Amino acid sequence: MQINEIIQFLEEIAPLAYQESYDNAGLLVGRADQPLQGMLITLDITEAVVQEAIQKHCNLIVSHHPIIFHPLKRITGATDAERAIMLAIQSNIVLYAAHTNLDQVAEGVNAMIAERLGLLHPQVLAPLRGKLKKLVTFVPHAHAAALRTALFHAGAGTIGQYDECSYNIEGMGTFRAREGAHPYVGAVGEQHQEPETRIETIFPAHRETAVVEALLRHHPYEEVAYDIYPLDNLHPRVGPGMVGELPEPLPVDVFLKHVQKALQTGCIRYTRYTGMIQRVAVCGGAGVFLLPEAIKAGAQAFVTADVKYHEFFRAEGRLLLLDAGHYETEQFTIDLLERLIRKKFPNFAPLKSEICTNPINYFS
Repeated sequence: MQINEIIQFLEEIAPLAYQESYDNAGLLVGRADQPLQGMLITLDITEAVVQEAIQKHCNLIVSHHPIIFHPLKRITGATDAERAIMLAIQSNIVLYAAHTNLDQVAEGVNAMIAERLGLLHPQVLAPLRGKLKKLVTFVPHAHAAALRTALFHAGAGTIGQYDECSYNIEGMGTFRAREGAHPYVGAVGEQHQEPETRIETIFPAHRETAVVEALLRHHPYEEVAYDIYPLDNLHPRVGPGMVGELPEPLPVDVFLKHVQKALQTGCIRYTRYTGMIQRVAVCGGAGVFLLPEAIKAGAQAFVTADVKYHEFFRAEGRLLLLDAGHYETEQFTIDLLERLIRKKFPNFAPLKSEICTNPINYFS
């Protein structure tokens, strides 16, 4: 197996097009066109984690947080990150990060938090716009089924929990082949009428190249007529945060203990709230920017991290705002990545780092 097979799979699950503009997810160090010897999964890449990869004969480290996040002006070994990068290069270890792109997908980081908390019917909290497009094309009736299949295989036709979605209308197409053309039907210089099917189907914007390539490869015409429309629809499975419901309402103190146990956190900061908790919003890492969305979604609690002092005031008693810790809310991303890769590659066993990279300790 090649390293780029793992990377290709990860980017099918969490496309780089979904990362935030400030982020630096993707291949960061090394070349992916080499055999995979072993893979180590971690939340953060440190010098100690690279040493661990060397000891365990892994030449690929996949992390959640990018080791190269802010621009590097020099790599001299002055910091832990610089030393980790230098050691990885010297040891021919590839470094890859799946960060906010993994945060933004329905099967990603926040789904893992929702699972840990036992939330039912989880949905993306703040679905994004501008991530969907529509393809319209016209094809002879006899080729419509095969073309639809090709488009679906290229990533078109998925709406929520449904796939192979399209709308089809029968009509009459006209065209005249000019000198130098090689028409599939009709003759040069004569107008031709062809019974055609108009196919409309939706696709993720980042799949446009693949969808158009499939269209051109499987369409019988020499010149393919097609239109691509940007859509303003919300993408129901792409966006930050998730919201779901507990099986039954819980008092605040019971819910806090539940979160503490589920997320294995030593400390929770939270606001005052007097109601019962059943509908819960979550966002791993720094997610307080989603507080208005959590309130709008009717959540009685919002579990996130990195909440500043004055930001706690914004809850205004409308819900229970919890800061459960950045590392604590995202640590199970390691388990998520391992599960996804084992399911896709059942004969390959990725390793989970045994090093806790949380830089924060708690004194009580």
